[in-house]
Amino acid sequence: MGVIAKQSIRGTIVTYLGIAVGVVTTFFVLTRFLTTEEIGLARVLIDAAVLFVGLAQLGTSSSVIRFYPYFHNDSEEDHGFFFWALVVPFIGFVLFAIIYWACRVPLGAWFGDKSPLFVEYYYFVLPLAFFMLYQTICETTCNVLMHIVVPRAVRELVVRVGLLVVYLLYAFDILSLDGLVIGICVNYALAALINLCYFFSLKHINLRPDWNFLRENKLLVRRYLVYTGFLIVSAATTTLAPTLSSFFVTAKMGLDSTGIFAIATYMAVMVSVPFRSVTAIASPQLARAIKEQNREEGSKLIQQVTRNLLLIGGFILLLIWINIDLIFYILPNGETFAPAKNVVLILGVSQLVLATFSICLTTLNYSRFYALSLLLSLILTVSALVLNNYLVPLWGMDGAAISNVVSYGLYYLLIIATVVPLCRVHVVDRRWWLILLLLLAIFALNWAWQAYLPALNIWADSILRSLVLLGGGAAVAYIAKLSPEIHQQIKK
Repeated sequence: MGVIAKQSIRGTIVTYLGIAVGVVTTFFVLTRFLTTEEIGLARVLIDAAVLFVGLAQLGTSSSVIRFYPYFHNDSEEDHGFFFWALVVPFIGFVLFAIIYWACRVPLGAWFGDKSPLFVEYYYFVLPLAFFMLYQTICETTCNVLMHIVVPRAVRELVVRVGLLVVYLLYAFDILSLDGLVIGICVNYALAALINLCYFFSLKHINLRPDWNFLRENKLLVRRYLVYTGFLIVSAATTTLAPTLSSFFVTAKMGLDSTGIFAIATYMAVMVSVPFRSVTAIASPQLARAIKEQNREEGSKLIQQVTRNLLLIGGFILLLIWINIDLIFYILPNGETFAPAKNVVLILGVSQLVLATFSICLTTLNYSRFYALSLLLSLILTVSALVLNNYLVPLWGMDGAAISNVVSYGLYYLLIIATVVPLCRVHVVDRRWWLILLLLLAIFALNWAWQAYLPALNIWADSILRSLVLLGGGAAVAYIAKLSPEIHQQIKK
C-alpha cells in the first residue's frame, strides 16, 4: 500500500491543481464569455468523443492492466506486449470511424431539431476522439509501469490549461467558432503526444511482437482474445451509460440546457477526482493479487480503497453542497445556472457511488467471472436508457440526474452482490459504515442549520457552516482513525 499511497497522493495533488485551473475555466471564463449553447456544444462534442474512445479502444485499457503481469518477467522483458497495446486501439478506431460516418443521417435527425449546431460539427468528433484515444492508452501503459503522476498531470493540467487558452482566445474574438472546435482538437493532440513521449522515456519499449512467446503460450493468447472480445461487447454498454444523460438533454431540450447541465456536471465530477488517482495505481496491484489468488490481500486493498474514497469524496460533496448558494452567487451569470442546484447534489451522490465502488467492478473484470459484468452493464445501459427517456421529458435536467443516480446505484449494488460470494472478497468494513454515518450526520446538521438559523450574510454563513461542520467532521474522523492510511499520512 506504500507505493499506492505515495503515487495516489501525488496524483491527487496534481489532479487538484488541475481542478483549480478547471474552476477558473468553468466558473469564470465559460460562464462569462460563452453562451449556454456554446458551452453545450463543447460539452457534447467531448462526451461524444469519450463514448467513441470507450468503444474504439476495444477493451485495451482493461486488458493491458489484466494481462501485463503474464507478459512481464523478472528480466524486465515484455515480449512485445506494448505493440499490441498501441495497435489494437488503432484498428478499433478505424472500425468505429466507419460506423460513425454511416450513422450521420439518423443521428443528425435525432439531434437536428433541438441542437442543429452539434450536427454542423458532427465530423469533428473523429479527430478529437483519435487524440483522446491515444492519450488514454498511453496513460494506461504508464499506469502498469507504476508511473501515474506525469500522465495525470497531462490529463488534469496540460489539457485544462490548453482548454483555458482556447476559450480565452475565443472570448476575445481571436478564434471563430470553427477555431474554437479546432483548438479543442489540437489541445488533445498535444496531450497525446506528451504522453506518448513520456511512455517511451520510462524504459526501453520493445514494439516488435514476440511471436515465439505467443506460440509457446497459446492458452494465454486465447484468454486474451476471449477477454478482449468480451470487453468489445461490454464497452458498447458501459461507455454509453455515463453520456446518456448529456445526449438526452441535448436531443430533448437543446444545447442551451446542455450547457447548464454541463456546469452542474463539472461541479459534481469533483467528488470522484480522488478515485482517478487511487484506482489508477491500485488496479495493477489488484490484478496481481487476483492472479496469485491472494484473497486476503485483495480484500484488504478493496476495503482500503472503498473506505478512503468514501471519506474523501463525501467531504468534497459536502463542501460543494454547503457552499452551493455561494457558488451560484459568485458565478458570472449565476442566475442562469442556479436552476441546476439540485442537479449538482444528485449527480454528486452518483459520482460518490461511482468513486467508492468502482474498485468492485475492477475486481469482477479481473476475475474469472468477468463475463458476468457484461450482463450487469446491459442492465445499467437499459435502465439508463429507459429512465432518461421517461424522466428527461418529465422533469428535464433533474430527471436526467435522477436517471443517473438510480441506474448507477442499481448497477453497483448488483456488482457487490456478485463479487462478494463469487470472488470471496470483502468490500467494506466497520470503519466504512462509521464514515457513512458521519457524512449523513453532517448533511443533516447542515439542513437543520439552514432551516432554523436563517443566514444574514451569504458569505459569512457559508464560511461558518463549512468551518464548523466540515472542520468538526474532519476532527472526528481523525481522532477516531476512520482511515488509518490517511491518519498515518497526516502524522508523517
